Amino acid sequence: MRSAPVSGLLPLLLGLRLLLGGGAAAQYSSDLCNWKGSGLTHESHRKDVEQVYLRCSEGSIEWMYPTGALIVNLRPNISPASYKHLTVCIKPFKDSAGANIYLEKTGELKLLVRDGDRSPSRVYCFGYDQGGLFVEATPQQDISRKITGFQYELMSKGIAADLHTASEVQERTSDVFDEAVGQQVRSIVSIASSSSVTPVIRGSIQNVTNEAEEQESIIHVGVNKLYRQKSKVFQLTGESGNWRGQIKTLLECGVKPGDGDFLFTGRMHFGEARLGCAPRFKDFQRMYKEAKDKGLNPCEIGPD
Repeated sequence: MRSAPVSGLLPLLLGLRLLLGGGAAAQYSSDLCNWKGSGLTHESHRKDVEQVYLRCSEGSIEWMYPTGALIVNLRPNISPASYKHLTVCIKPFKDSAGANIYLEKTGELKLLVRDGDRSPSRVYCFGYDQGGLFVEATPQQDISRKITGFQYELMSKGIAADLHTASEVQERTSDVFDEAVGQQVRSIVSIASSSSVTPVIRGSIQNVTNEAEEQESIIHVGVNKLYRQKSKVFQLTGESGNWRGQIKTLLECGVKPGDGDFLFTGRMHFGEARLGCAPRFKDFQRMYKEAKDKGLNPCEIGPD
């Protein structure tokens, strides 16, 4: 990310801070998760800055006919002391246009998403304590066809790192590898008390499609055992009657098709199943048994 030009933006932002006590525009979403608004409601299109407050861990912003600017305040219903442990991720809508999206902290603006960027599957993540979202409309001759929109998700820094940071499991050193598998064990046994880990399957890698531009790999999975899923990521195929589906992972995991079963403990992230680098099922079985022998598993899933 790079610092943004300050012409117009910074004075506007600082001016808003001074005016907050005197009637600056603030909008509260009806469901506290999603906000939808229009720039046409502004009396002075070029100068209005609106405050938007959202209280959920995921949702969306849809700004039709963008003019002026938005400050998006994400305030999840958790203790403020926990905010520092959060990561915020946003995914622009496929046809989002009409505004730049910045990170703002103490008056400094850093460009996050430039108006006109066309990367439909790109996800942008940052630490909650790195700043808030400042969305500024770009000058347009015709705003009638412009809609700026994005989804947002808040998650723990550990989960975000697993989904968006290359894993050291590639080094295959014993300690690092066991720790990666151990994390997988802790994830899957947590399904006894959490619905965030989904889907959970045992399966083989049928094929892999690498997307270099997005630094992602799409894993085409043949399912041997389906433990859990809340969405329809994996579906029965008409021809063979077997469960099949796709999961996205990091390109740097170096996933390749081949023999052997893997344990996939994915998380739904912007409507897609994603996971970090997955261990082979035999390694999971070993670590699962060790955890079970020590009485550390809150539930049993029948690992064989």
